Amino acid sequence: MTTRACVLVFAGVDPSGGAGIAADIGAIAALDAHALPVITALTVQDNNRVHEVLPVEPDVVSRQALAVAATCRIGAVKIGIPGSAANAQAIAHVIAHLRAQDPALPVVLDPVLASGHGDSLARGDAIAALAPLLALATVVTPNGPEAAALAQVHPHITAPADADAELAHAHVLRALGCAHVLVTGGHGKGDEVVNRWLGPDRRQQWQWPRLPGEFHGSGCTLAAALAALLAQQCPIAQALARAQAYTHRTLEGAYAIAPGQRIPLRQRSKGD
Repeated sequence: MTTRACVLVFAGVDPSGGAGIAADIGAIAALDAHALPVITALTVQDNNRVHEVLPVEPDVVSRQALAVAATCRIGAVKIGIPGSAANAQAIAHVIAHLRAQDPALPVVLDPVLASGHGDSLARGDAIAALAPLLALATVVTPNGPEAAALAQVHPHITAPADADAELAHAHVLRALGCAHVLVTGGHGKGDEVVNRWLGPDRRQQWQWPRLPGEFHGSGCTLAAALAALLAQQCPIAQALARAQAYTHRTLEGAYAIAPGQRIPLRQRSKGD
């Protein structure tokens, strides 16, 4: 009987199908794992703007997750928007329950604070909503602005004097409990996107050609791909490299559904 590693996914529903749970399911399936989708919020949005976020009740979030965890072996957890601080607490309790059985369970947190156009993706304070989850994350994958926003909440944590701004932000996130931080450079400028990884005993960066246009759901795609690979026990350095390469290919093949941001083409390719 063919079986697949399972990724427990906490994310919101995007009616455009470009980001959130739809993106996660597509990326995870393309990398030979199976998504167990737990809905944290309904959203009113298109491929460009988020108009409203409607969080699911916290006990419903918990019940969704525990129902599938009771019968499926969870190989990794991927967290997108919790939708509210109460939902983040509920997710943290589920992770504590799962780690009581598997202390090494990988958790990938995509700390989405806002849409690409700055629309909030949580009811209330998005940074506060993520606070219970940062210390539980095996890997956190913020873009540059997200890393800066999360780090600025903790001015008492200092980084090494020789660290530049992005590495300084990564050091702060590691001090909060995240084992690995991958700061992505899609929001930067220049001909290349530079993604930087800071781990317990290693740092590395990758450069990718900057593609023209804007994309809806690229961060979801990266974090979900990474979770799929970790669920299959891929070593962290290899998983980071493969997830980035896969994400870049989805952006190269991105397609339009309306004016504005394009949708990454989340399908399996020979390089995966």
